[in-house]
Amino acid sequence: MIDTKAIEEHIRGIITALGDDPGRPGLVDTPRRVAAMYSEVFEGMNYTNHEIAQMFDVTFDDDIDTSKEKLIVMKDIEFFSYCEHHMALMYDMKASVAYIPNGRVIGLSKIVRVCDMVGKRLQLQERIGQDIADIIGRITGSEDIAVVIEGKHSCVNARGVKNHNAITHTEEFRGRFRTDIDLQNRIR
Repeated sequence: MIDTKAIEEHIRGIITALGDDPGRPGLVDTPRRVAAMYSEVFEGMNYTNHEIAQMFDVTFDDDIDTSKEKLIVMKDIEFFSYCEHHMALMYDMKASVAYIPNGRVIGLSKIVRVCDMVGKRLQLQERIGQDIADIIGRITGSEDIAVVIEGKHSCVNARGVKNHNAITHTEEFRGRFRTDIDLQNRIR
């Protein structure tokens, strides 16, 4: 679990290391506020992919004919994350998640919740796609899964090269999505 007291202590030290006084009026509550924010934005670090799959394992199969091949695609799922290299915000992130049902269909809101929870970790964008695909596969039993993500990284846009318009695009294709260009194009 996230140790908010340790975060508070370390934030005080960072403020001091930056040359400011953590006791001054504008900063006195900052360590507590940062610890509370970190508890929220890094909530996903408390759970494994298996635990997230259990958390959002709500599927339906009663009225859906899965004997015929169907493709389910959910696009433009907005979320954010933090880069594990600089602890910098990854923002304007959008995921498209697709799968071919294998007898079970996940509730649509659960796909959004999976993306959100996976983003709430210190992450690499490439791993976010892998984790989402892993969790969707665990829940649906499908091996045919695709996750396409686009987003901006403040470690590129606000520091270093400072390229404000750079967008990172990643794709995770599993099962038939790996070789079927038509399926790939339907999610892009």
